[in-house]
Amino acid sequence: MHDSTGIPASFSSGERQTGEKATVGRSGQSVFMSVYRTRLAGQYRSITVTWCKNLLLHGLSVSVQGPNPDEHYQCKVEMKPWHFWRKQGSMHFAVDGRRVEVVWDIKSAKFNGETEPQSDYYVAIVCEEEVVLVLGDSKKDAYRKTGCRPSLIDPILVSRREHVFGKKKFSTKVRLDEKGNFHGISIECNNSDGFDPRMEIKVDGKLAINVKHLQWKFRGNEFINLGKNGVEVYWDVHDWLFGSGPRHGLFIFKPISSAAAVAPPVPTASVSTASSPNLEGLLMNPGSRNDDHSSFCLFLHAWKVE
Repeated sequence: MHDSTGIPASFSSGERQTGEKATVGRSGQSVFMSVYRTRLAGQYRSITVTWCKNLLLHGLSVSVQGPNPDEHYQCKVEMKPWHFWRKQGSMHFAVDGRRVEVVWDIKSAKFNGETEPQSDYYVAIVCEEEVVLVLGDSKKDAYRKTGCRPSLIDPILVSRREHVFGKKKFSTKVRLDEKGNFHGISIECNNSDGFDPRMEIKVDGKLAINVKHLQWKFRGNEFINLGKNGVEVYWDVHDWLFGSGPRHGLFIFKPISSAAAVAPPVPTASVSTASSPNLEGLLMNPGSRNDDHSSFCLFLHAWKVE
């Protein structure tokens, strides 16, 4: 492994984090999290890669699951505009006594207005001379920089989670799987008459879901067609309508095969009565279905700001 250079000043690493959750309920802080599962330091673990963005900087953090599910080892880097020539480097920390190195190069990364880079970058995680996870489209550069071989075990993308902010309209661009195309998703809540709110969900500019009488249908789900497979969309916007202060609606996009669409992965009655945390638990349990997409979910937290 080559020694790193150009590590930004605002970088912390190596400390074990217990029960730590990012505070994202403040205006202007967009957050995008991807959770992978792979073998690292002798056992299968979750690796969470988080990108955040506000008016002043982009941030990147990598979190590795510790011995217990609620314990994580974490490192962070903040990329301030005046450090544009230093957006590459590496840092290491120990997981159960084994060295884990995070190596990144985003000096040429194109964000295109998004929180997560869209192209021309890599972030690699190395343990025991293997690249256990590499993100971005510059993978060859990552292997060359680290001097390590790819792991024989392919990481599994478990979930993506994004926090976005707006008044009435919320937009993002995401991939529902690692090899798929980007899709534009927009959500708009309209209450122009002050009496009967409604909600529209569009995918790639086309209306996919239109929910009328939202005050009675603030939780629900619908199946939409998207490419070769379909997507089950779940929503819970109770806090939008009945909460106060900073409040968010939860939208979950779960790719499923067209054959599985005959029977929704979670019964509609369960969705309509489940609160957001309970709904997440229902969907992250693949149950008895064996389709390839059953374990993945995209979680979109849409924060309303006045």
